[in-house]
Amino acid sequence: MPEVLVVHNMDIVGINNRINRFIEEMYKSNSSSVNNISDADKNRMVEYIDAIDGLHDWIIAQPQVDLPDTTPKDYAIKKGIEVAEVENESINDMLRMFEVMRDEMGNSQSSRIGSGLIKQDSKRLRDMTERCRQFYMQYILNFVPLDYPESSPQEPTSGHGRQGI
Repeated sequence: MPEVLVVHNMDIVGINNRINRFIEEMYKSNSSSVNNISDADKNRMVEYIDAIDGLHDWIIAQPQVDLPDTTPKDYAIKKGIEVAEVENESINDMLRMFEVMRDEMGNSQSSRIGSGLIKQDSKRLRDMTERCRQFYMQYILNFVPLDYPESSPQEPTSGHGRQGI
């Protein structure tokens, strides 16, 4: 059972849930079990970063909402799936960055307000998505795949994605 954290901010719930989904997608991706990242998985990676930025932009564009009758309201957010090391070191790096991003937001001062992000937490989130984007652009696009003929495989596969309903 995933670990649960209680927050009071409805926007943090949305950020958390999306990041958890993106983590699971990258962890279970076809590229996680090899030292290459397919074009489809590269596209998804960029889409996930862009989606977090898009949600962030929407959140900070909203007026600060006065919620005296419903705040603080407890929202139990799940930590997400248990992520082990996968064969693809670049995906491991990206997974760590997404986990830190999620955990920073879940434990932030903003998690205690009804909605929105305080300036410092907004900057942290933007800095983390920019770090992910720069890692993708400066490292993944330039240095992946690497040839590891003598040391691969090192990790078992992450298994297939969810099936059925």
